[in-house]
Amino acid sequence: MGRTTRQDESSELSRRGLLRAGALLALGGAAAPLTGCDLLDRDEPPPQPDPLAPLLDESLRLAAGLRAAATAHPDLAARLLPLAESHEAHATELARLTGVATASATPTAAPSDAPPTDRSATLTALRKSERAGRESAIRACAAAPAERVALLGSVAAARATHLEALR
Repeated sequence: MGRTTRQDESSELSRRGLLRAGALLALGGAAAPLTGCDLLDRDEPPPQPDPLAPLLDESLRLAAGLRAAATAHPDLAARLLPLAESHEAHATELARLTGVATASATPTAAPSDAPPTDRSATLTALRKSERAGRESAIRACAAAPAERVALLGSVAAARATHLEALR
């Protein structure tokens, strides 16, 4: 009575083998979707900011500086406000291109950035800012992919004309 036959042993091993195989398949099937859902790949660096973000910030700073100078020197407003509007238009387009909301990227001029009280010193400071802005736009244009070159070229050209308008 306590004896098993060979046929019983082979059928018992087959059941165990079948259960093991089923368990392995179930575990393997459950783990397979996890490999593609980023739970196991945590070493990826966060996305890098767009290389045009500094140019966007610079456009907004230049516009704020021009507006502050126009407020401090109302006699210059007719010359300075169109330049500020140009920078703001470029900032809007750069924001669209980079996917940044312009409302969240609207820096204002800091109190330390207040224009000089002397009209000539104000124009000199604005020319210096525009020259630096033109150079950064030229560098960005030279390093940009083809689909961004037209916009960056127009930004650089506008900043060059701003230098002439500030003479």
